[in-house]
Amino acid sequence: MRKAKGLLNALLVLPFLLPSVVVAEEIGEVSTVFKWLGSNDKIVVEAFDDPKVEGVTCYLSRAKTGGVKGSLGLAEDRAEASIACRQVGPVRFRDELEEGEEVFRERTSLVFKTMQVVRFFDEKRNTLVYLVYSDRIIEGSPQNAVTAIPILPWPDQR
Repeated sequence: MRKAKGLLNALLVLPFLLPSVVVAEEIGEVSTVFKWLGSNDKIVVEAFDDPKVEGVTCYLSRAKTGGVKGSLGLAEDRAEASIACRQVGPVRFRDELEEGEEVFRERTSLVFKTMQVVRFFDEKRNTLVYLVYSDRIIEGSPQNAVTAIPILPWPDQR
């Protein structure tokens, strides 16, 4: 029993010790549900650059729960998210890529739920593929979104 309690405590602390892979920049937001107390429910649009692939920016839209719990960071956000990644400059690989490598992670509840973006490289088509999904320690969600970027020469590279 003592070991199980220690393991549970470690699981509760672990998400706070793991740093986010990349920090997203908020681009904008729209309110979706008015709340009398606390912030409104909203959809947030954020952008982040792939840490290993120069010239690629991804845009995420996701729901953020408002109200008192949301304002205090205690609410659980919905699992739905949308992603669109684009080539914004010459593509250069800063490091070797790993299949299914996590490039972005954000907590969507106080402890147990996260939204993640992972990257795949489709070598046959010379295309980067990004997948966003949400998971929980106990039970994940099958809801996901995908985007793909064919790696093309940038105009000033020709």
